[in-house]
Amino acid sequence: MYDPTIDVRDKMTKEEYRHGKSSAIHHFYEKLLKLRGLMNTKTGKQLADERHEQLEQFLKTFFQEWDVKF
Repeated sequence: MYDPTIDVRDKMTKEEYRHGKSSAIHHFYEKLLKLRGLMNTKTGKQLADERHEQLEQFLKTFFQEWDVKF
C-alpha cells in the first residue's frame, strides 16, 4: 500500500506509469490529486473540489496512523 523509500513520480511515460515501481498512496499524488485541475464544467469542478478534499483528508489520516508506534 505504501513504501516511503519510493519517490513520487511527477512526470512519466505511459510505460513508466504502467510498469514503474509505485504504491497505492503514490497513486494519489501521481494521478488522483491532479484530476481536479482537469475538470471543464462548473458541476465537474464542484464535484472534483469535494472529492479532492476527501482524498486529502484520507492522506492526512493515513500518515497520522502510519507514524503510530505500538
